[in-house]
Amino acid sequence: EVMVITLKWIYKVKLDELGGILKNKARLVARGYRQEEGIDYEESFALVARLEAIRIFLAFAAQMNVVVYQMDVKTAFLNGNLREEVYVSQPD
Repeated sequence: EVMVITLKWIYKVKLDELGGILKNKARLVARGYRQEEGIDYEESFALVARLEAIRIFLAFAAQMNVVVYQMDVKTAFLNGNLREEVYVSQPD
């Protein structure tokens, strides 16, 4: 028996400064909160740097006169390898 994760559409209307409709957005999200640790998955972990480590790094970079670049990888998990099969059902 496998756990089937249900999907849900999230709709949002973006407004401009005057309250007019700027654009409509839609996202398809998984309801992963139904999964239970140890049954449906083994572990979850998201690596986040501590604020102190970031401050030390920036201070060192400033001292060494090094250019620092920043980036945000929002889709990094999409390129990861799955260790098990995951089943989802389409929303109604």
